[in-house]
Amino acid sequence: MNRVPLKDEHHRILGYVETKPNGHQTLSDDHHRILGYYDPKTDYTTDDHHKVVGHGNILTSLLKR
Repeated sequence: MNRVPLKDEHHRILGYVETKPNGHQTLSDDHHRILGYYDPKTDYTTDDHHKVVGHGNILTSLLKR
């Protein structure tokens, strides 16, 4: 698994995107609470309750500043 920190313009960590070998991605906030998921097979992004929030990978739109 690959976990990448997402940072703002002041280099503060806003969250993390973890990519599994099958391409599935999980977005978590800076406290490691899950915010959403992306499934490349269906090309949908879902929230932490698995409700579809959009088509394509829009995980970063789930981050709150």
